[in-house]
Amino acid sequence: MDTRLDDRDIAILAILSREGRIAKTELAARVNLSPTPCWDRMKRLEQAGLIRGYRAEVDLERLGPHVQVFVTLELDSHKAESFQRFERIVARIDAISGCWAIGGGYDYLMQVVTTDVAAFQDLMDGLLESRAGVRRYYSYIVTKPVKTVPPALALLGG
Repeated sequence: MDTRLDDRDIAILAILSREGRIAKTELAARVNLSPTPCWDRMKRLEQAGLIRGYRAEVDLERLGPHVQVFVTLELDSHKAESFQRFERIVARIDAISGCWAIGGGYDYLMQVVTTDVAAFQDLMDGLLESRAGVRRYYSYIVTKPVKTVPPALALLGG
């Protein structure tokens, strides 16, 4: 499927990254299109896989006490099956809200959200005791958010 993007496609993606619930007529007006062509572009962007879904940004502070932790970790083994096993295990743990394979001194960067530090430590103890193959990890507790934007906005200039 052709995924060449023009300025209006990029504007649509940038606006939807910030405001997923924007009315279609408002979106069309902001990108200087009539509603039907704007809707057609949205469908084309969805079909091309550029728009994977629409989500709400939930205010964690209002949900209740929690702790966010970033974790860098290294595996015992660097065989393909070790990475695959680790990734299968991590995919099943709801408290791990993000996990990225990274280059450099560590194998993965994880984002964890739990109710408190004790719950985080229980999660990590369980991961260490499992067959996930974690050699060591370093945790970084978030003390305050400074900047959070949808990653697409960095590429789209929005």
